Amino acid sequence: MLLGPEPRGTTPQETPNMSTDTGTETLISTARERIDALDEQIIALVQERMGVSAEIQRTRIESGGRRVHLSREMEVLNHYSDALGKPGTALAMTLLELCRGRV
Repeated sequence: MLLGPEPRGTTPQETPNMSTDTGTETLISTARERIDALDEQIIALVQERMGVSAEIQRTRIESGGRRVHLSREMEVLNHYSDALGKPGTALAMTLLELCRGRV
């Protein structure tokens, strides 16, 4: 048996393991489109929440109150935490910051 380079075309090509199943690709593409649509809805809802929050803050300040109501913020934090766990708390903090700014 002679050792030497193998003739061209006899060694397997290294290629990434990518699915060529068009059914799978279609499912993934459809799911990603749905996620994109959901993200657009989430952004729109966050923007709407920001507007409602600004209205509440403006009304509270005009009536001599404080801009931020801490017990209400704790209700929001607890609601998100109960529904989504620890990541929910982080999400709620981000929403609160977007809607009222840093305290």
